[in-house]
Amino acid sequence: MSLVPPLSPLTPGDGNRFSRWFGRTLLRLGGWRVIGAWPAEPRLVVIVAPHSSGWDAYWGLAAKLAMGVDIAFIAKAELFVGPLGWLLRLLGGRPVNRKAPGGIVEQTAAQIRDSERLYFVLAPEGTRKRVERWKTGFWKIARSADVPVLCAWFHYPDRTIGLGPLLHLSGDPDADMARIREIYRPYVGKNRGTV
Repeated sequence: MSLVPPLSPLTPGDGNRFSRWFGRTLLRLGGWRVIGAWPAEPRLVVIVAPHSSGWDAYWGLAAKLAMGVDIAFIAKAELFVGPLGWLLRLLGGRPVNRKAPGGIVEQTAAQIRDSERLYFVLAPEGTRKRVERWKTGFWKIARSADVPVLCAWFHYPDRTIGLGPLLHLSGDPDADMARIREIYRPYVGKNRGTV
């Protein structure tokens, strides 16, 4: 059984033989694997849940390296200081000031629209703490960029990162969010599930 799924011909690729080996080694040492498939889409918004631990970023980045996929992500600006900031940028990170969210949605959507290939990932919970309502920024970004949403998930009990399903949004945010929350119901993060 393969540790990670192959990229589709339209998936933005990144990395080299060493970075893929390094990512696969990290996953193997941790007992993790990635299942599912990358869709044949050149541009996507990828959402990942449940996000309940700082370890999610570690395993997510290991999976990104292992697959050799180019994924952009946002993180709080406070993390982009010194050597960690350089490393996060190298891995696709883009700093944001969470206290001044105005314009982030449209700026991100414009970057996706203007790119030939771009996968953009974020956690809809917006924090590692349990929340009753997920943030709708990913929904607004995907609608504005006119791209589908790929649901990706962590399931810590069996150390699996999953890809799929791919969703085309309906235009009704409440209905789409209810459908998405139901997709994530079975998955359990390091410290909690999504419901």
